[in-house]
Amino acid sequence: MAEAERIIGTPDTPDTGRDGTEGDDARAGGAPGAGAREGGAHGAGAPVAASGTGGTAAETERPRGKRRIAVLFTVAAFAYALDLISKMIVVAELEHHEPVEIIGDWLRFEAIRNAGAAFGFGEAFTVIFTVIAAVVIVVIIRLARKLYSLPWAIALGLLLGGALGNLTDRIFRSPGVFEGAVVDFIAPKGFAVFNLADSAIVCGGILIVLLSFRGLDPDGTVHKD
Repeated sequence: MAEAERIIGTPDTPDTGRDGTEGDDARAGGAPGAGAREGGAHGAGAPVAASGTGGTAAETERPRGKRRIAVLFTVAAFAYALDLISKMIVVAELEHHEPVEIIGDWLRFEAIRNAGAAFGFGEAFTVIFTVIAAVVIVVIIRLARKLYSLPWAIALGLLLGGALGNLTDRIFRSPGVFEGAVVDFIAPKGFAVFNLADSAIVCGGILIVLLSFRGLDPDGTVHKD
């Protein structure tokens, strides 16, 4: 019988002895069980706290991303406005007039119409350059959704503003839609004539190259090659 009880086990009930010692031990032994239950309660609460923390982090990332997008479009709007206003002034005041010397022969303002790409390259491919500019704009806008880096926001904003500036000329200026000639007016000595949109595109491109060399991605992560 004793061997059977050892194998099968006895019911899990407090066994009170004559002096109650075993009963007290059982009751005392119940305390760890209660502690375990309390620990379990805390353990059950832990995921809730972690979940709350994760939610807070996600909520923090969303406004941060929105701020970077706001910077991108603010820079783009500023670059586009400067380019548009400067071209309006150039067309009204400089076109069909003598060049204006700013720093002697080293820098002057001279209004010309450029059917090619930036700095006067590829005048026979106006439509192609127009399509490329439109594609660049779409790509930048799509990339903005994953943007969490301030330097990248500034760089892409410069690219976007410059591309919009020259695309506006391609669409609305003569000789026709998608074939319009871009207004250039900044003429350094011994260099091609360009405009503020070209300058914004070049500055944005240089900044992107520098960020890439440093390993900074548009989403804010840094990688080491």
